[in-house]
Amino acid sequence: MQKLTKAELAVEEVELLPGRDTLLFDVNLAGILASNASYAVNAATILSAAHSTALQGISVTQF
Repeated sequence: MQKLTKAELAVEEVELLPGRDTLLFDVNLAGILASNASYAVNAATILSAAHSTALQGISVTQF
């Protein structure tokens, strides 16, 4: 890790965060929709195998 010099530290700025009462009403909503689908059919057959591939989708909407 590189040390800061006094000159670099002197040019740094500080900004105060808003108070808790201001942050209390900050609403962040996110709608998440996830789905999985996989189908395999092996009907009326002897000594056979059925394979299935699963598809997955995720959607995130943030307000």
